[in-house]
Parts: sequence; C-alpha cells; structure tokens
Amino acid sequence: MPLLDVPSLVRLQEEFCLSMKRLLSDLCLDLESQYADVAKSLALPVAYFRFLSQALERDGYAHWKVVGWIEALNDLVYFIDLLKQVRDERSPREFAAELYAECEEKFFENSYLDDLFPRGVSQASGLERRLNELCVRLTQELTQESLCLVPGLPMLWCASRKIPSWTIEIQLEHNVERAELFGAMAVGMEGDMYEAPPSVKRALKQSAGHAMVLVEPHELSLKIKRTVTSLCMRRGNRLEWRWTHRPPVVAIETRSGVITAGPTLVYGKDRQPRSVAGTSPDQVARIGRAWTTIQKAWPEGQEVLALLTARIVPLKAKGVVSFSYRHRPGLSFINCFDRDNLDLIDDLIHENSHHHLNLLLRKHVMYHGDHNQQIFYSPWRRSLRPLRGILHAAFTFTMGAMLFERLSTWASERGGSVRWTRAGLTQRDLQRARFRCLEEVESVRYSIQDLEYASWHLKWLTGSGQRLVKQLAETIGQVEHNIAPHRKAVLASQFGPALRRHLKELQQARQVYGPVRLGKV
Repeated sequence: MPLLDVPSLVRLQEEFCLSMKRLLSDLCLDLESQYADVAKSLALPVAYFRFLSQALERDGYAHWKVVGWIEALNDLVYFIDLLKQVRDERSPREFAAELYAECEEKFFENSYLDDLFPRGVSQASGLERRLNELCVRLTQELTQESLCLVPGLPMLWCASRKIPSWTIEIQLEHNVERAELFGAMAVGMEGDMYEAPPSVKRALKQSAGHAMVLVEPHELSLKIKRTVTSLCMRRGNRLEWRWTHRPPVVAIETRSGVITAGPTLVYGKDRQPRSVAGTSPDQVARIGRAWTTIQKAWPEGQEVLALLTARIVPLKAKGVVSFSYRHRPGLSFINCFDRDNLDLIDDLIHENSHHHLNLLLRKHVMYHGDHNQQIFYSPWRRSLRPLRGILHAAFTFTMGAMLFERLSTWASERGGSVRWTRAGLTQRDLQRARFRCLEEVESVRYSIQDLEYASWHLKWLTGSGQRLVKQLAETIGQVEHNIAPHRKAVLASQFGPALRRHLKELQQARQVYGPVRLGKV
C-alpha cells in the first residue's frame, strides 16, 4: 500500500471501527461474567456501557474520545484481573516484580507505573490496596466520560430502564489529556462545551472540582455539597441546556469534515501542564492558514491530514514539542506559541503521521515482540532508542521530508514567491525548508539502514514491517532526487554549517554504534 493511499486508509479506519466495537462488547462481557463481583463492588455501570455501545454511530468508534474511553476500559479490566490475582497470590514479591517489569515496558503513555509503584521500585507491600485505588479512580473517570459521549443518553437510559435517579461522582477540574476547561462539560463528539455559571464555578473551586451528577429520566443536575443546579432538561427528543453553550471552534472545513481547535493547554516554567484556557482567534487563524498552505502545496498530504486529524489543541509552552497519544487518534497537541509558521505546518504533518502509523500498527504487526532494548541510535534525539521509536521516527520524518520538498517545489513554481508570502512564510523559511528536507533525508537514510539490519540480521521485522521499510526507502530516495538541485545552495547558505555538522554527527554515530551486533542485544 502506498504511503498516501487514502482509499486504503479509509478501509483501515472502517476495520478499526469494527474492532473497537467488538472490543467494547468483549470487555462488557468479561465484566458481566468473569469479573461481575468486582464490577459490582466498584459500581461500574456495565449495563449503561452496553446501552452506550448501541447508541454510538459506527464512525464514532474511530473518534478520539471513544477510542480513548474504550482503551481506558480495557486497562481497567486488565487491572481488575490483576486485583483478583493478587488476592490469591502466594508469592507477592515475585508477582510485584513481574508486574513492575511489565508496567515499565508497556504503560509508557500514562502514569500507571507511578500509581502502582510510587517509590519507583518493585514494592509488594500495599500492592493490593494500590491496585484497588487505581480501579476506583479509573471507574470514576470512565463513568464520567461515558456520560458525555452522546448528549442526553444518560437520561434516556434512566427512562428506558425506569430508573428514578442515578448519582455519579465526577471531577470538573482542568482535564489535561482531553484539554477540557475547569467548570465546563464537553458533550458529544463535535466539540460542543457547556460552561457553568459563575456561582457554580465558585462552588467548584471550593470543592476542588468535586461534584455529583444526578441523572433522572428528564433532567440532568449537578450537586456540589448541598447545592443542586440544573444542567439539562429533556423534553421529548429535544434537550434544553441550562449552562452556557460554547459551540465548537472550527479551524478548517474539509471534505472529510470540520477540524476543530480545542482550548489551549498552558504549561508552567517546569514544562508541566498547569491549566487549560480559551484559544485566541489569532491562533485559530494561524492553524487555518497553515492547513491551507499544506492543501495548496501538497494536496495528497493534506488529504491524509484531513482524514486522520480531527482536533488540534494549541500548546502554550516554552520548549515543549508537539505531541499526540496512541489511544487518542486524531487529537493533536500543537505548540502554536513557541514555534513559527513553518514549524506549525511541519508539526501538523508530524503529529498526523503518528496517527497514520498508529492506524497501520493496529492492523499490521510490524515487528516480533516488544524489543524495548535501547540499542539503535536516533539522529533526532541523539540518543539510543528501541525499535518502535526508530520505526515511528523514520516514518514521521519521511513524511516531513516529503512536506519540505513539496513546499520547496511549490515556492519555485510560477507565482510561488507571492503564494509563499501570503502563507506567512519568508525567504529564510524557504531556505530553511530546503535545509530541513536535506537534513531529514540524511537522518531517515541512517535509520533505514538500522531498520534493514533489524530485519535481515536480527529477524525482528515481520513481512509487513519489511514492506513498510522498503516503502520508506523508496520514498526518501525520490525526495532526495527531487531536492538535490538545491543542495549546493543550502550548503552555501547560513544553514550550510548546520548541515555539514549533521552529516559529521551521523558519520561519527555510525562509527560508534555501527550495525547493531547480536552480542549487543
């Protein structure tokens, strides 16, 4: 499959939707059969999850909110199983050691390791208590998130089951992972938000964001201590919201749908998330302009971007690079404040490339086992990385090289200088784009050699992995051919010393690390 084969990616997304729907059904079945006692003790609303699964549209199963929710439920079922095991375990120290090693290897995107082993060592004492606390926390978060996926569904649930009332504990603090504002509820999957009135926000501050949701057949209310405030009323098929409606902020409209801009994630000086704030119209306009530039310069890349990216969350963070989560496909966190216009274009493609590869990896097994050994030199991080890290880097930076080559070609076409300026880019940006393209070509070629070694000598790559590496090699070769006419000019420019230094670093890295030997594994 070509790297930018949109019809194939559409089919993969359809398969992904079906697999997530099956996973949700299987998880509910496990909770109803194998773990019914624990689920009941946790007050986990499995029946409501079943009701929700029937209400979700098929395409909704690929939405970043739904995928993240199902993945978290999958984690919860795993920890419930561990909780049952640890209660019957005769060798708690051995059990804790094995779990510690597994958490170190597999839970690299969340804080489960810190939850289970806060001292940073394999600690058997208190493990059952910590596992139970983690299950309680995940249950609360999952239940709260499930209430907001389909507008009005909790009330319909109570009405259909003749349940007079249902009380759920929630937290309405800043949510960093989903970039949701304090004192607001993000409802549905289009980006709609309902903001609490000032009096409720003051009460939430006093309760540290803690509240209870009261669900009745025709009303949804929020209870903070003894104060109850109506949130929504159901009148037939119509919902009447009592909180202020904040419609989704549309950054760009495409044939695949609208791309929304979320609130801004604000970081502190310690490079840690501090709060969530509203996004200024200027930043939304910048995102829209960057997207339009990609559309004009690289239509094929933009088509994939529109298919796989659904929501962009600006980051206001000094020194923090853009990022995304494997379990939140389509949600990209982009540093819009500490990066210029060319960087913004690059970051949109870079994070979308992670979504792209993650979708491929859900379908195809690219390598055998985990192979977490940090033995491959990364030209981007300038440190040793495991196989999956090198594969992700080679893929995403191949896309980056394609982007920079297309931007360079677009700027060289008739009338290109005018279009380039209208895109908010300078002549220095053009030279930098060509430099970045040459830089990425050299870096990707370096890593492809290591990936080929992992395939043919270590036998770590599968047939699918081998085919992907071959595609990357062919693509980067074509990019190298297209950008070659600009190489001499870049070497003679202000970016020349940096490119020469990069080439020297790669040569030195190859001499130091060379082809990875079996003895080093």
